[in-house]
Amino acid sequence: MYETILFDLDGTLTDPGAGITNSVAYALNHFDIVVKDKTELYKFIGPPLQESFEQYYKFSPKQAKAAVEYYREYYRDKGIFENLVYEGIEDLLKAIFDSKRQMIVATSKPELFARKILEHFGLAKYFSYIAGANMDGTRTKKNEVITYALEKCKVDDYTKVVMIGDREHDVIGAGKVGIDTIGVLFGYGDFEELKRAGASYIVENVEDIYTIIFGDADM
Repeated sequence: MYETILFDLDGTLTDPGAGITNSVAYALNHFDIVVKDKTELYKFIGPPLQESFEQYYKFSPKQAKAAVEYYREYYRDKGIFENLVYEGIEDLLKAIFDSKRQMIVATSKPELFARKILEHFGLAKYFSYIAGANMDGTRTKKNEVITYALEKCKVDDYTKVVMIGDREHDVIGAGKVGIDTIGVLFGYGDFEELKRAGASYIVENVEDIYTIIFGDADM
């Protein structure tokens, strides 16, 4: 039975599609790059931003760092709230909370932004800790965030910990730390991505998470 459940934020607790793609498009405009179809920018949801600008647009580290700053110009005032809580998520969080299990958020998003989002939607109260990246670009890799979160909450029995996320970065990061993972398909990853990354479980919807957390799934 899992006693500590870690949740990714973007694509797992909330659907940040509009806010993130609008923010990325705003940043790219400063480099004279215009993206007409913003669904092309969904690949930015989940991974660390600087890595994504370098990978997808071949930016130098210096350019990518500047792009992140432009991104935040839009995101901190507008994009942060262009966001929706997935249907059924709050009911799931309440059920886990009522069962006396510990929940922690582990996101590559800056911790400051993650806290604002969860407070805005009234979800912060369910979590023992909200862990994220630093604003200076450090602690962005998912394994670093997970390790930090578990240390903050003094969790030492990793056999009773599971990470829930929608992208390979969540699964790979959790694997490096040595904890189980639940990959969700209602976010921005797909089955092949999560399977290839080595997810312990892959679920289609929020309801399927109940089965695993509350011990009715085959291990």
